[in-house]
Amino acid sequence: MTEGLPSKRVVARSTTWLSLVSRGTVVLAGSLAEQPHRGGHTWVFLHYLLGFRKLGFRVLFVDRVTSEVAAQDARMAFVAAVMDRFDLASDYCLLDMECTPIAGITRQEALSRTRDSMLLINVNGYLDDAELLAAAPKRVYLDIDPGFPQMWHELGLHDSFAGHDVFVTIAENIGNPECRIPTCGREWITTRQPVVLDLWPVQTAKRDVITSVGAWRGPFAPIEYKGRTYGLRVHEFRKFAKLPALTGGQFELALDIHAAETADLDLLSRNGWRLVQPQTVARDPVAYRNYLGRSRAEFMVAKNMYVDTRGGWFSDRSACYLASGTPVIAQDTGLADRYPTGEGLLAYSTLDEAVSAVETLGSDYARHARAAREIAEAAFDSDKVLTSLLDRIGSSAHV
Repeated sequence: MTEGLPSKRVVARSTTWLSLVSRGTVVLAGSLAEQPHRGGHTWVFLHYLLGFRKLGFRVLFVDRVTSEVAAQDARMAFVAAVMDRFDLASDYCLLDMECTPIAGITRQEALSRTRDSMLLINVNGYLDDAELLAAAPKRVYLDIDPGFPQMWHELGLHDSFAGHDVFVTIAENIGNPECRIPTCGREWITTRQPVVLDLWPVQTAKRDVITSVGAWRGPFAPIEYKGRTYGLRVHEFRKFAKLPALTGGQFELALDIHAAETADLDLLSRNGWRLVQPQTVARDPVAYRNYLGRSRAEFMVAKNMYVDTRGGWFSDRSACYLASGTPVIAQDTGLADRYPTGEGLLAYSTLDEAVSAVETLGSDYARHARAAREIAEAAFDSDKVLTSLLDRIGSSAHV
C-alpha cells in the first residue's frame, strides 16, 4: 500500500536539468536486502528513489543477496514489503549470489531499463555485476561512508572505484587542506543526503527523551593510514558516556551492540543511558520515522573515521531528525563550517560542549524545533539536492 507518496512532477531549473529530464530513468544500486529491518538504512535508498521519482524520473533499484539460501527468504520478504509499500513493486530487481533474479522484475527487463537509462548510481560500489554495470551509459560511484573506501584503495586492500565514470561523495570537505580523506587521484563531486520532505512531516507530540539510532561498531574495522588509526563510533562514544549523568536528562539509544560488549554496556548503564532494540523501535521505515519524530532531540556521535578526517560528513539520520522538527546535537566532523549551527543544529567537539548544547535546548525548545525543520528545508530537500547533483554530474569532465 502506498505510504504518503509525494506527487510526481518535473521541476525544470536549468538547461542541463532539462536535457537530463528528457533521458528518463535513474538506476540506483545498493545493499538493502542484506540489512533487513533497519529502517534508517532503508530510508537512504528510498530518499533517492522517491526523490528522483518526485522530480519526474522513472527509477529502478538493483540489489543483490550475498547470504546463504537459507537466509534469503526473510530478506526477499523485507525488500518486497518495502517496495510494495512505496509503490516500487515494478521498479526493483533483487539478484541472488549467482546474479539470478529472485524477486522483482526479470534480469532481461533490468538490463533493458539500464541500457535505456541516463545513469546508474552505485552506492558504495556495492553492485559488481559486470553485465549490468556495462549496460549503463554512465556509472556513478556514490560514497556514503567517506574515508573507508578511499583508504582501502590507497592501502591496496580493496578497489570499489574501478569501472565507474563519475565519483560522488558526501564528504563535502574532500580535497580541502583540513580534510585527511585521500582523493585517490579522482575528481570528486560532493553532495548532501536527500530527504523527501513530503514524507517527513513535523511531529509535535514529543517524548522528553534525547535519542539516537546506530551500531556500536558496524561492519567495518579500524584502519591504519599514514601513522594514524581511524576508528569507529565506539571509540568516540566512550568520550561522551557521562552526558546523561552530567545533565540529568533522559537519553535513549536504539543501539545495535553485541551482548559480549560487557564493559561498554556497563559504562552506558552506569551513566544513565537507556538501551532499546533498533530492530524493534526502528524495524521498518514507518517505525523509524515515528521514533525519530517523537524524540525531543538527537544526540549524534559519529564514527571516529568521520571525526578525525574532518570530511564534513553529515548523518542521513540527523537529516531526517531535522526534517521531523527534531533538533540535533551533532558531533563536529567539519560540518560546522558547512551548516548553520546554534539553533536547531548544535555542534560539539568536547563533553563540556555537549553538556552546554543539552542545556541550550531547554532555553527555548520551540525555537530550536522550528529551526531544525528550516535547516532540513534549506539543506536536504530532495528536490534541491538531487537537481544539483544531476546538474554537476551532467557537467562533469568525465561525462
